[in-house]
Amino acid sequence: MENILVSPKNKKEFQLITDLFSKMNIKTKVLSLEEQEDLIFGEMMKEADRSQKVSRDSVMKILEK
Repeated sequence: MENILVSPKNKKEFQLITDLFSKMNIKTKVLSLEEQEDLIFGEMMKEADRSQKVSRDSVMKILEK
């Protein structure tokens, strides 16, 4: 089964959505900030241009800053 990611605008909307899912016996999971960042980073990696290669040295220079 596929998943749906819902981003409520505020706490009231969050509570309404979680209550609705609960009443409908739909399993929910609240993502931590770190998990949200991981999802975004994963999507960015999927969209990255992989046609060009970058040297390890140039990456390390950027990371040292």
